[in-house]
Amino acid sequence: MTGLLPTSIVGSLPKPVWLAEPEKLWSPWKMEAGQLAEGKRDALVLSCAEQHRAGLDIVSDGEQTRQHFVTTFIEQLSGVDFARRETVTIRNRYEASVPTVVGPVAREKPVFVDDARHLRAHTDRPIKWALPGPLTMVDTLYDAHYRSREKLAWEFAAVLNQEARELQAAGVNIIQFDEPAFNVFFDEVNDWGVAALERAIEGLNCETAVHICYGYGIKANTDWKATLGSEWRQYEEIFPRLQTSGVDLVSLECHNSRVPMDLIELIRGKKVMVGAIDVASNRIETPEEVANVLRSALQFVDPDKLYPCTNCGMAPLPREIARGKLKALSEGAELVRRELTGVQASPRESSTHHRAGETVAAS
Repeated sequence: MTGLLPTSIVGSLPKPVWLAEPEKLWSPWKMEAGQLAEGKRDALVLSCAEQHRAGLDIVSDGEQTRQHFVTTFIEQLSGVDFARRETVTIRNRYEASVPTVVGPVAREKPVFVDDARHLRAHTDRPIKWALPGPLTMVDTLYDAHYRSREKLAWEFAAVLNQEARELQAAGVNIIQFDEPAFNVFFDEVNDWGVAALERAIEGLNCETAVHICYGYGIKANTDWKATLGSEWRQYEEIFPRLQTSGVDLVSLECHNSRVPMDLIELIRGKKVMVGAIDVASNRIETPEEVANVLRSALQFVDPDKLYPCTNCGMAPLPREIARGKLKALSEGAELVRRELTGVQASPRESSTHHRAGETVAAS
């Protein structure tokens, strides 16, 4: 797809202050109707340009056109009533008021396909698009129709497959499914969760990824992580099943986590998106810190299968912090890339490497 140690973000980037309230999840839009649609597209192009400027190898939309990584997709489906709310416990961690499944779920029109075409028109680099995974979608709703998490997951998997096939046709190179619920519901993951994910990727020729992290840096998540002890071994429960799945890449949280790096051995043969940027902190990593995470991972994954990335999305962070973290990711990967290839460079060359002369098309 691209060169050695291709860098990317996992999901979201902060939105411009003129589009949405800063440093918030579920941030309210500041525009309406046609203006909002235009503003979202402008933000997408800006996000693309910032990833170019940072030197990332694989570009995404930064989730600029969506309010939430799960709900924005579900909003476009029939069979879900957003006016009928119920309180549920999401990922056994925090309570939230969620919409209700009231009938058969169906995708009546494309959700992100036009946005993907817009991104494709503004970069020559490989692009990655994130969709919510079936199990995480199930865990974000109240089901008054199927009354079975497994049945609902299979319905969502079919819907996701329709969207994924059209995203592939629009020029997307990697389709990533976000499954933070995989870190919680181990029996469901192994019994039917991975199988439902494989239904979602059925028939795709582009690369596919599953992202499994410990969540945004919000209090509910950081409080949960504080209860997990000196080692976070959740991946150990699900990696053996993922290793035998048809998913190409597995994304995991590594930097400033207590995940034993040797758990990567359980997905030997898969490409691994190693989270080398901590999204739960406003501190900007140094390139050397990023490089150290990657060096550690290289004990358990071959260089041609290592994809440096962020731990999770960065929507709640200040934009300048996110920019600094993107730059650190790119420069840290370049340090290791040059060690692997035996190429020496000045600090300036390391920060720009092969990006000189590239431009971003105007919107």
